Amino acid sequence: MTDIPDTTNLDQQCINCLRFLSVDMIQKANSGHPGLPLGTAPMAYVLWTRWLKHNPHNPQWPDRDRFVLSAGHGSALLYSLLHLTGYDLTLDDLRQFRQWGSKAPGHPERGHTPGVETTTGPLGQGFGNAVGMAIAEAQLAARYNRPDHPLINHHTYVLAGDGDLMEGVTAEAASLAGHLQLGKLICLYDDNRVTLAGGTDITFTEDRALRFRAYGWHTVLVADGNDLAAIDAALVAAHAETARPSLILVRTHIGYGSPEQDSFKAHGSPLGVEDVRKTKQALGWPIEPDFLIPDAVLTVFRKSVERGALNESAWNASLNAYAETYQDVAEELWYRLRGELPPGWDAVVPGFDADAHGIATRDASGQVMNAIAPSLPALSGGSADLDPSTKTALKGLGDFNPLPAPKADQQGSDGGGWSYAGRNLHFGVREHAMGAIVNGLAAHGGFIPYGSTFLIFSDYMRPAIRLAALMGLHVVYVFTHDSIAVGEDGPTHQPVEQLASLRAIPNLLVIRPGDANETTVAWRVALETRDMPVLLVLTRQALPTLDRSRYAVADGLRSGAYVLSDAPSGKPELILIASGSEVALIVAAAERLQQQGIAVRCVSMPCWELFEALPQVERDAVLPPEVGARLAVELGISQGWDRYTGAHGDMLSVDRFGASAPAAVVLREYGFTVDNVCARATALLAAQAACK
Repeated sequence: MTDIPDTTNLDQQCINCLRFLSVDMIQKANSGHPGLPLGTAPMAYVLWTRWLKHNPHNPQWPDRDRFVLSAGHGSALLYSLLHLTGYDLTLDDLRQFRQWGSKAPGHPERGHTPGVETTTGPLGQGFGNAVGMAIAEAQLAARYNRPDHPLINHHTYVLAGDGDLMEGVTAEAASLAGHLQLGKLICLYDDNRVTLAGGTDITFTEDRALRFRAYGWHTVLVADGNDLAAIDAALVAAHAETARPSLILVRTHIGYGSPEQDSFKAHGSPLGVEDVRKTKQALGWPIEPDFLIPDAVLTVFRKSVERGALNESAWNASLNAYAETYQDVAEELWYRLRGELPPGWDAVVPGFDADAHGIATRDASGQVMNAIAPSLPALSGGSADLDPSTKTALKGLGDFNPLPAPKADQQGSDGGGWSYAGRNLHFGVREHAMGAIVNGLAAHGGFIPYGSTFLIFSDYMRPAIRLAALMGLHVVYVFTHDSIAVGEDGPTHQPVEQLASLRAIPNLLVIRPGDANETTVAWRVALETRDMPVLLVLTRQALPTLDRSRYAVADGLRSGAYVLSDAPSGKPELILIASGSEVALIVAAAERLQQQGIAVRCVSMPCWELFEALPQVERDAVLPPEVGARLAVELGISQGWDRYTGAHGDMLSVDRFGASAPAAVVLREYGFTVDNVCARATALLAAQAACK
């Protein structure tokens, strides 16, 4: 750290320090995006030194403001801010920007870099996350704040660029945020009018302020992105507007001060040694040394440490006083903020009696959710306008909505009324936003959020699901209508490739329970698994509830795959494997094959990922290597199943699109009948015998 001549005022030194720490990082790595840091450093400086409530020495302080860099390609700016304000990110870490093992990766990664709230880079996702964080703050405040103790009282800030605002996920999330009147959500929009391929005039000429006003947002225009007073005044106005989220449109210049200013060339490539020199000269910054941090600049930024400690100390004192007066509710809040399940949460988890007709796993799921929800306040979420179909409404627990309580005959879907304390979130037909928002709820903390739609529409949510898995967020997805058994709605609504696609995502548990009791265990696993998202795949049609006095208990689901029934000798010559609705099918087929003298083992395999986590010896106990006659049955594509059927096994699958007809007809025509399973099994055994 070295002082430099006072060629500019201290504010300008601080801004230029942000700019050139970022530029030096990118130049040293020979990789990155200098345009955004050069243009947005002034607004970042004002926000982080005058407004942002945070404690660099405790990045997880619950009542901190959340800052989301939705334009994640500008990560160098965020790392500069984190280092300067005192987070555990050293100057050496900055020098290792985008290198193997660095704490400063190419795009911000939650859990990897202290102070990074959410993983961003895929444009628009961070904006949607921020909406989820603002919902989280509003719901926690409504449930736990008391007039004398406003424990939950913070803002969510998001820095977004043109690309973010172009993405459809942002349109969906912004529309919902405006409807929900999220007054503590503030977006700083880097309005530089340049994208990676050229100026925005070639694709993006709409009136952005007018669009957001139509969504129900408050908008403020800052005509000069270097005008600190105007930026500060805009933030004052945004804080004063409590009934609407705010969009602050800051007119900036990408690559400010560089030879490539206002050019798309400044967006995604290092400036180069010569242009770095020219840019530093143009802005009055010493050419050498690189990674320069003047002492006076560091003093300004490091005031965040003292302010943060004082703010957290005051909050802790308030929390202690709150706990003395509101002991029960304080304990409930603390379990939520620690991400722990409260004692007795599962005291009333239902079990299901054997029933040949049974119920759909979506219905069983709804019963489980409503049984546990009163004892698990963190459970909150909703669907993309499909609660009646996905069975995910939490009855009597209210709808999250700012509107006045409706008339008695017009209440929310659960009859519980409307308020920010409501636990049912109505996302509307906005699957893209729902995926990003539930990630924001989980990243905020205090929630086990769920999002629900039909399995076929998981495609709309895939980017958010992937990011949840990357971050290890505790999110539960409830996807119903899981196969061609949807029937008359036809191939547009019948998922065939979705299961394989979702199973391909690392760090995601995909669970497809085979009956009501497996569904109960699936929910237990989903709630107890804290370090990754869990995806439940459920049926529309009723499934038999297996008699667990005859078949293995459903708790075997925790192993991912388990022996449901076995040959009397315990030495099968044929193994039938299935998940979901097809479990009942293989059970029926096995009974017939046993009558023919064939030693059959039935394996229920609801979760590949849990099974793969077992030691090899335990997997071999379920699928003995010496038994080569294996037939897997699943209402989806065959991709991936060869790892379990082996070189000599077979697969009854759906490797084409579905068809529109009653479900029973579609299943019959596609071969999902007891007769066909038995025929395929005997043919498999005959083929293996012929090879011996």
